[in-house]
Amino acid sequence: MSEMEQYYRILDLEPGATLDEVNQAYKDLVFVWHPDRLPKDNHRLQQKAQDKIKALNEAREKLRSFKDKSQSANYSNATPQKKPASSYYQQSQTNYQPPNQNPDLSGKDFSRANLSNKDLSGRNLSYANLSGSNLSDTFMHKVNLRGADLSEANLFRANLLLADLREANLRSANLIGADLSGADLRGADLTGARIRSGERLLVKLIGTNLSGAIMPDGAIHP
Repeated sequence: MSEMEQYYRILDLEPGATLDEVNQAYKDLVFVWHPDRLPKDNHRLQQKAQDKIKALNEAREKLRSFKDKSQSANYSNATPQKKPASSYYQQSQTNYQPPNQNPDLSGKDFSRANLSNKDLSGRNLSYANLSGSNLSDTFMHKVNLRGADLSEANLFRANLLLADLREANLRSANLIGADLSGADLRGADLTGARIRSGERLLVKLIGTNLSGAIMPDGAIHP
């Protein structure tokens, strides 16, 4: 088995899986193995989870790098050399992808941005403008969204485990399928937010702090 095949196997994928499949598999497995979801006093499980996360991170980065190089090579062979292949590749990416080297994005304007499937875990997006943005399937574990404007944002299946959403504006946001387990929503405004299909609640709210939050029907949570 080649090194690349091993990385696919770590993510429970068949060799040749697409980048979207790599990203989705990574998020699913990180969600399962994240140490915060396991008993703190079980040191064996905690160590196993940390080893798993490390292996998953390495596998995703290696496969991303491999696919980026393959993509650049395809552009180089298929297009006139008016610009470097890397320029064509960069133009195909969203203009709103946060730089990895700068986790502080507080107050930034990402309104209407396409951030679907991005990994924003641990980032500081406090008071950022994310109104109308596409955050579907985005991984935002422990992200700081305090006071952020998420009105009309699409948070379909977003992972907001342990996120700080105090005083956040979530008016008319789509939260169907989102995981808000352990998140802090004190004082947040969820007026008109989509959280149900009929009478069925479709948002995970295990351990969520909703004190003082304005619920979708306009009622204030005690």
